[in-house]
Amino acid sequence: MTRELRVVDASRPEEVFVALREALTAGGAAVVPRSAPSGTRSMPEPGAAPEPWPSAGERVAQNVALVIETSGSTGVPKRVALSADALLASAAASASALGGQGQWLLALPAHYVAGAQVLVRSLAAETEPILYGGGHFEAERFASLAQELDHDLRFTSLVPVQLARLVEAAEAGSRTVADALRRFDGILVGGQALSTQLRERAEAIGARIVSTYGSSETAGGCVYDRVPIGTAVVRTVDGQLEISGPMLAEGYLGEPDRTAAAFHEADDARWYRTGDLGSVDDAGRVTVLGRVDNVIISGGEKVLLDAVERAVREHPGLHEAVVVAAEDARWGQVPVVVVEVSGEATSSATLETLRRAVRERLGRAAAPARIVEVDRLPRLNSGKPDRVVLARLAAALEA
Repeated sequence: MTRELRVVDASRPEEVFVALREALTAGGAAVVPRSAPSGTRSMPEPGAAPEPWPSAGERVAQNVALVIETSGSTGVPKRVALSADALLASAAASASALGGQGQWLLALPAHYVAGAQVLVRSLAAETEPILYGGGHFEAERFASLAQELDHDLRFTSLVPVQLARLVEAAEAGSRTVADALRRFDGILVGGQALSTQLRERAEAIGARIVSTYGSSETAGGCVYDRVPIGTAVVRTVDGQLEISGPMLAEGYLGEPDRTAAAFHEADDARWYRTGDLGSVDDAGRVTVLGRVDNVIISGGEKVLLDAVERAVREHPGLHEAVVVAAEDARWGQVPVVVVEVSGEATSSATLETLRRAVRERLGRAAAPARIVEVDRLPRLNSGKPDRVVLARLAAALEA
């Protein structure tokens, strides 16, 4: 059996919410939340127009309730098919880990899996979510909406840059924002690595922070504060993290080869190869080191650019910096820090201080060769930095 696909404008989260309710409870069409074109790269060839999708009358398997469209670091779009069972299993595991079901403030776009899952959790809890809506993220607006939450348990889901803006506003003296941070019983933070420094600053204000790890293929976060939630299991195979559990996606629509490469059966379970390097200790705690495809060899030494980026973001003024690879005649490749124009981040003193801090933490080869400023950090439709374009921009500016 099959069901239709329904594209819903993600800038109207209230419509996505209604469509998801129908998909999960009434056998309605599978939901495809789609963002408006942003001008960022979403296909392999720069400037190429994406093919219309879905086509009129296109259908998916009956169990598929949500399709998340993503663009990875290679720019090749993925259409991740999630079943109703996977979405609800993820929501149940999250509620168990957080101490119960509650009311949510949606501050992420509904076409992100984390944003869609805020709506799914709200449906599972039978609570009405508070919707931030469109426009740039503003700390005072977020704080005002947080006051509208009236359930005994209150939650939200953020990316690190949003949390940073809230913390900065609270530290600058905004009592409203500080009270809002303390009002939540849990603030999930994922999408990118959360620095220890930012977490400590948020917790010093009184925020209850929960770092999450997961992806569209796992129906969002399935590891909270390094511990798998619900019945999720995480293991390593040849240094790469693999995840098993009821929250796994069905696969990628129309791409059986890609699905087979990412999902496989082993040890009486179905596993998802995450593409992330990491480790799992004897107590089951998960450590994520970085992407398998985001490693360079500099002067004969292996350098994990994700680790360099985490270290760089702990430096004042660089919490949104991105680290990419650049060709180097002497070392082969070197890490380069890319930041938006700020006026003072690229001073020679800043670079030397940064190089020293990274070198002491990760070794000589990891020390950034330079800091490059751009007018704006290009982003993928997922909201993550477009590292391919950033590497090209950095190379062009250096040339």
